[in-house]
Amino acid sequence: MLVLLLTFTLGIGGLAGCAEREEPGAPGAAGVGDPYFPHLGNGGYDVTHYGLTLDYDPATGRLDADAEITARATRRLSAFNLDLAGLTVGRVTVDGERAGVRRADTELTLLPRADIGRGDTFRAVVRYSGVPRTLTDADRTREGWLRSGKRSVALGQPTGSMAWFPGNHHPSDKAAYDIRITVPEGQQAISNGELTSERTAGGRTTFGWHCAEPMASYLATVAVGPYRTKLSRGSGGAVPVFTAVDPAVAADSARLLAKIPAIMKWGEKTFGPYPFSSTGVIIGRPGDADYALETQNRPFLPGPTSTGILVHELAHQWFGDSVTPESWRDMWLNEGFAEYAAWLWAEDMEGVPARRAFERAYGDEGNWAFAPAEPPTAADISGRPVYGRGAMVVHQLRLAVGDDAFFVLVRDWTRAYRHGNASTADFTAFAQKRTDRDLTALWDDWLYGSDKPPPGA
Repeated sequence: MLVLLLTFTLGIGGLAGCAEREEPGAPGAAGVGDPYFPHLGNGGYDVTHYGLTLDYDPATGRLDADAEITARATRRLSAFNLDLAGLTVGRVTVDGERAGVRRADTELTLLPRADIGRGDTFRAVVRYSGVPRTLTDADRTREGWLRSGKRSVALGQPTGSMAWFPGNHHPSDKAAYDIRITVPEGQQAISNGELTSERTAGGRTTFGWHCAEPMASYLATVAVGPYRTKLSRGSGGAVPVFTAVDPAVAADSARLLAKIPAIMKWGEKTFGPYPFSSTGVIIGRPGDADYALETQNRPFLPGPTSTGILVHELAHQWFGDSVTPESWRDMWLNEGFAEYAAWLWAEDMEGVPARRAFERAYGDEGNWAFAPAEPPTAADISGRPVYGRGAMVVHQLRLAVGDDAFFVLVRDWTRAYRHGNASTADFTAFAQKRTDRDLTALWDDWLYGSDKPPPGA
């Protein structure tokens, strides 16, 4: 049985406000108004911590668990929403008292007995269970809980995390996580952050994972299967590397795994200090998913892949995982920079100038279907222009300001918005402040323009 727990405590500000007329309680919004997913996320509160305790049976696909969320109300709440797709909801409490529940599609509305004051920290418990769904995204890719025999992996971009736990599932609300997963003995359960405990009793093993740095829910993952795991502690200040590889692809993955320390060292030199306390990768079998995803701390790869894709996914730890988009319209800030990271790796480590990658991307008509900062629909947020033309925007910025200023700008950007959220407007303003050159034409032509500009523009 799956339980979501949210804790609300009265702060000093709440006591001080007793003498004043309090605003009437009102339901929190059922969405944050994302331009592509208007009902995704919820208004009226900010989550600071998720505690998920999951019990999973790979043979049946059934999930029984407790989930605990700690959050702070940003207005006086008479009710608040959580995003949840499928699963059966049981007992719900707020501040330890039974709360009312309403469900409509993916909206789970909790009605506490008493209003939650603005500024109060709160906790609620939602019990739920069942077989989590595999969702189909707007671009027809699969997300949510992906099951292949007794193996499974949870991938959440852009909305799939609501398939396996209730929460505020918009990238603008990041939180710390503790995830405990119990599976049959002999299976591994991999998640984000650091492995803090592993205990076996009665033929089942419980793995405890702690992710202290804020994480958007779409980056949370659980991978269950017969993975072979390894923790390399590193030396000289290097972050620990935790890898999990399906035995079916272990031999073919060895050469790729060996490159992670070099990629991380290069990444820190190029993008600034690594933003998390560990790194690594999860490598499943081909077909376990249709794509790789930059799940925080350790990306998921569906089978061995190229060095360029590994560089791309590890670069996301800076661009997307630490500096997370304010809305899904800002996706190019993730993918444009990660794509350009692969161009830079080839330039620095393989002697292939980024100019050549730019020329290939420029000649690919698929990259000109729309402006990267304005995908037409939800189905387009992972479209080719977001990647290829997004990387071309980054390259044009490099040409405009020069190499020295460009790399300082990139490192300043990852430091200024570390563990936060940023929009396209934030980035363009940030870049403009760091150069004497007027960048307006660059943004108009490459980031927002509908026409194909000359390559030297």
